Amino acid sequence: MSGVLRTQVGEAARRPSRLLLTGMAVLVASFVVYATVLAQQMTRASMLDGLSDTPEAAALVVLGQENGVPAARLAKLAAVPGVTAVAGRMDAGGELAGRGLNLTADPGSGPLAKVSVAQGRYPTGAGEVAVTPKTADRMGLRVGTSFEMATTYDDDGKPGPLRKLTVVGVVSVPDDYGQQAYTSQAQLGVLTGQDTVSQVDLAVAPGQEAQARAAVEAIVGAGVQVRSGADVRLEEAQSRADGVDDVFAVVAMFVAIALVAAGLVAASTFRIVFAQRTRQLALLRAVGAGRGSLVRALIAEGALTGLVTGLVGVLAALGLGHLVPVIAHAAGTKIASPGFPVLPALGVLALAVVGTVLAVLTPAVSASRVSPLEALRTASTSPASKSIGWVRAILGAVLAAGAGLLAAYVVMNLPKPDQENYDSQSMLLLVVASGTLAFLALIALGPVLVRPLLAAAGWPLRRLGPLGRLAVGGVGAAPRRAAAVSVVVALGVTLIAGSLVGASSVQALLERETAASAPADFEVVAAGTPLDPALADRVRAKSELKNVVPYRKVADVMVGGSQTKLEANDLAMDAVPGIAKLDVTKGTWHGLEAGQVVISGFAGTVSGLKVGDRTTVTAGKRSVEVTVAGALPDSAPLGSGLVLAPADLTKLGAPAGWSGLLADAAQSGDAGRNAADAALRQVAAGPGVGVTVLADQRDEIESTLTVLLLIAIGLIGLTVLIAVVGVGTTTALSVVERVRESGLLRALGLSRGGLRAMLTTESGLYGVLGALLGLLLGVPYAWLAVSALGQNAPLALPGFRLVAVFAVLVVLTALAGVLPARRAAKISPVAALATE
Repeated sequence: MSGVLRTQVGEAARRPSRLLLTGMAVLVASFVVYATVLAQQMTRASMLDGLSDTPEAAALVVLGQENGVPAARLAKLAAVPGVTAVAGRMDAGGELAGRGLNLTADPGSGPLAKVSVAQGRYPTGAGEVAVTPKTADRMGLRVGTSFEMATTYDDDGKPGPLRKLTVVGVVSVPDDYGQQAYTSQAQLGVLTGQDTVSQVDLAVAPGQEAQARAAVEAIVGAGVQVRSGADVRLEEAQSRADGVDDVFAVVAMFVAIALVAAGLVAASTFRIVFAQRTRQLALLRAVGAGRGSLVRALIAEGALTGLVTGLVGVLAALGLGHLVPVIAHAAGTKIASPGFPVLPALGVLALAVVGTVLAVLTPAVSASRVSPLEALRTASTSPASKSIGWVRAILGAVLAAGAGLLAAYVVMNLPKPDQENYDSQSMLLLVVASGTLAFLALIALGPVLVRPLLAAAGWPLRRLGPLGRLAVGGVGAAPRRAAAVSVVVALGVTLIAGSLVGASSVQALLERETAASAPADFEVVAAGTPLDPALADRVRAKSELKNVVPYRKVADVMVGGSQTKLEANDLAMDAVPGIAKLDVTKGTWHGLEAGQVVISGFAGTVSGLKVGDRTTVTAGKRSVEVTVAGALPDSAPLGSGLVLAPADLTKLGAPAGWSGLLADAAQSGDAGRNAADAALRQVAAGPGVGVTVLADQRDEIESTLTVLLLIAIGLIGLTVLIAVVGVGTTTALSVVERVRESGLLRALGLSRGGLRAMLTTESGLYGVLGALLGLLLGVPYAWLAVSALGQNAPLALPGFRLVAVFAVLVVLTALAGVLPARRAAKISPVAALATE
């Protein structure tokens, strides 16, 4: 080992606290990466414990493949020596009052049963079924209830004759979806006419599996697969757990972004550390150290930093990974232990070392260029450079131009309404490429961009007095350092702002679509025949319901000379509060009168009609003259193409009875919705009459979007965490570098509290600069991505959320500087002025 290398490694070993501080971003990144690996191991292991549909008692499983297993062979299988129980599996579906009801075969008792009786008894006779608790509540199928339902369908999907079924029990199941009924395999075969089963589970006496399997294979013959129950359960569990790997593949992308942020922070940190040791490096040059040996020594120091901080991060993640199952067990939840995945740990350590070496390369090369004459300087640090050099400036300009050209290409090729053969995936890839180039340009041109932003953001602070002016001057004195830290903050803010804007735009699109497809909490429809004209009055009389609006529909309507057949309705849109979110491309849908029509986006495309056009609507031999009052961007309410006034729809042959009815629950919450559902089903009962809970669709969409947004922000938070760590590290190192400056300020009368406030404000300014840069990048690119989707989504700007993100980032970065500021304030002015 050369003398220079020994000197630098020894310097790092003598100051482990500075080594950890220098590699803090790498430590956090290593912790995040290994914690993600452990989380995947724990999640997968936990899910494998309970994801199989095959009962634990099934020692053998016969899989019918495409043709199934003849039900007649079940008796022969039951007679096989060693077989203690047999269960044939089959499913069927039907529709009851507009809702789907799944019929499943299950023995109901014994070792192969998947259900257990909670109330009443299990079906044994013809036409008897048992339902789940949610099915009983939602569909009104209490014990003793009889109903009729088609259980067979022809090849065209038309239902067969109605079968009378009676609920004799309520059963508990692992997953209750609110649409499940159970009966024996024999009874379900009679109801559906099926003479085959899809799967046969067999319980076998211990020690007789091999003999029983040979006998079973001889009975079922070729084309049917016989497997062990353990293999089937493992395969079922793994197939479901594969979704975990898909989820963590998405997580890995965000972790990769966090690693990029860690690399940027580490590079900035090494640049600051090497600048603080300018005099030491110059002395090494003066005593004969060459640039190459100095670069190698600094790289070795970086590798050591990566190894140590990576190891600390891995051990911290491992400790947390084994602590979580203990805490979960104490709380009554079972979570599998992650074990000790050695290879991933070694991979994380290698990644930490390689990443740190890559981060230290450029700072090491720059530091090696120090002149030996710098050793004669009285200060141990070198003044911060304020220029970026012409090579970096040209590179930044080229990157910015490339980003602009790609963005311009996407803008010029955005899809027109209802455009066919539009390739949204390619356009989104171009948006991502443009954003990547823009971010790289930001890295290159950061010091130049920081100055005008700091001038604007620092203007209010300068007006607050000397502390504000000192804080702004402290950040402005090192623009390259400010840019390096702010760019990492900007990366996190860009991703968060993009997610918020994109989610708000998609939410606005979904609200617009649900306003058309699910404008109320409930919809009552009749199959084939109109509803009772007096039904609307009976529903209005129920206190549990409000906003009751009936409507009629006419099919096979044509408009504007187009031969495309559409559907028209006469829904009073002003009377349905949920339609208030339905916007128009032009005109209005409010106050629709006789002689006017509102057209959907599709109807406008096929007919070429625009707002104000006079046209003819025809239905068979009937027609009516109307004027286009409004044009919608997507579908009209209830999935129709046209909305007409009642008088005009009557002219087109609409019947006197209602096609359907919309209503809202009078009270909010699940209790109010359930009460309204029960009341509506009570008055709307009748042959072919179905009640659909549209509110469930809206809730599911909103819940899914909220969960996805929270997950995305949580993952992006990894980048923000590393950015905040970078701000804290930069402030801490800056305090060390500016000890004499702090001492001079204290000697001139600045209090300890004033010094703390100044340094904390500097940290907050890094957040302000990064947040401004992130918003300037994130919002336009989010809008561009939403437009490139080709879904005609509106461009929404969630102002309050963006302001909240801005404020939180500024507060977090300011808090990151609190501890370094407190440390600086504790140094006495005399000791600080004596420091080189």
